[in-house]
Amino acid sequence: MTVVKVFVNYKESILNPEAQAIQQALGRLGYDNITQVKVGKSFELTFADGMTREAIEKEVNEISDRMLANYNMENYTYEISESEDLS
Repeated sequence: MTVVKVFVNYKESILNPEAQAIQQALGRLGYDNITQVKVGKSFELTFADGMTREAIEKEVNEISDRMLANYNMENYTYEISESEDLS
């Protein structure tokens, strides 16, 4: 099995009030060394065996562009790893 973890975050130019609130709260708790907080979403996609890495990357990009990330406001990255079937 191939597992892909997709991470979606706001673009740098987009205001993220949730991240700002967390950063302010951390400061009030004494964590003054935090210079930036990012809040985002993560997804884990498991692909069937037999697909090439290129085919997986193509599908991940299509899925992320069409469904997981709002391209006007968000960026995404992903990590691909092989996983053993533990069932």
